[in-house]
Order: sequence, then structure tokens, then C-alpha cells
Amino acid sequence: MVGLLLASDSPRRAALLAEAGLDFETVTPRIEEKFDVDLTLRELTMWNAIRKGTSVARMRPDRVVLAADTLIALKGKVIGKPADFSEAARILRRLSGRTHEVCSAVFVCHFAAGRSASINEISHVRFRRLSTTGIDDYLARVDPLDKAGAYAAQGEGAEIIAKIEGSFSNVVGLPMEQTRRLLRQFGIRPTTL
Repeated sequence: MVGLLLASDSPRRAALLAEAGLDFETVTPRIEEKFDVDLTLRELTMWNAIRKGTSVARMRPDRVVLAADTLIALKGKVIGKPADFSEAARILRRLSGRTHEVCSAVFVCHFAAGRSASINEISHVRFRRLSTTGIDDYLARVDPLDKAGAYAAQGEGAEIIAKIEGSFSNVVGLPMEQTRRLLRQFGIRPTTL
């Protein structure tokens, strides 16, 4: 049986796959994510997911590779991961009391079989109104630097979210409903439940 490689160092994506009963190994892609303001949210996430997956699949063409990228957009303007805590605070102020889009692209490939498939998923997230003190308190408890939009949808991170429309796991970083369907096309199924 062909094994699954997760082309990501995201602990959240690994946790989602493990919770789904999938057996996999994690490999960190050897590329940097690109951020191009001329691309749409869907285009940019797909571009990054394909680049991540391809970089790992070239090293391991015998394995099925899963790669993903997640970004957010507010009124059409793409927002990535903050560079520092000051930028994280600015992002959270912009998102306060508003609804934004969360887009994840998922790319699955098996180079030895000459196959690939991909999907995009968009969810809508509405934030609670956040005070400056609330943002500071949040940033003291939740590390925003490895998260698109500077927040987490799970655990303590969820307290600033008023409502999610669409896939919750998409907001975490991997839309599991569609990801499971994609992986089945490549013969990857849960080993445990």
C-alpha cells in the first residue's frame, strides 16, 4: 500500500489527519510560501499548496503527498501570517466585529502514478468586537505568528470568534470533509477510527 506524506509542519493539520484515523508521515516542504497581491485568495492558496506538495513529491515520488495552504481575506484583501506581534495586533483590530473569508487549498499528488487533484474551500468567520486590552490579552495566550490572520479557531483561540459559516476544519487549516474525499481517490483511507 502507498503511504501518505503530509507536506507541512503545521501541528494543526497533523492533528486533524490523526483525528480522522489516517496513518501518515510529516515532511517539511523546502520552499517558502509566496504572497502576491496580484493573485486572488483562491489562486494564492492553490499556488502555495501545489508548490509545497510538488517539492515533497519530487523527493518521494512513490508516496501520496498531501499539501495545503490557508489564508484569509477581508473585503477581497488577502491577509497572511503576521511578521511580529505588532502586526498581529493590527490584523486583529482590522478583523474586530467583521466577517472575513478563510480559504484553504488542498493539493494531493502521487508522482509515480502521474496523478494529482486539488480543491479549494472557503468559510466565513465573524469576529466578536475586540478591545485593545482584549487583543493584548489574547496575544499573551495565543501565538499568532504561524497563523493566517493571527488567530486560532480552536482551543483558547476560538474565544474571539462569534460565528463560523462553513467548514470549521477549514478555518483550522485543512477542510477535512473534502480532504477525505480527495484522499480516497488515491486509495488513502483511515486505518483507525
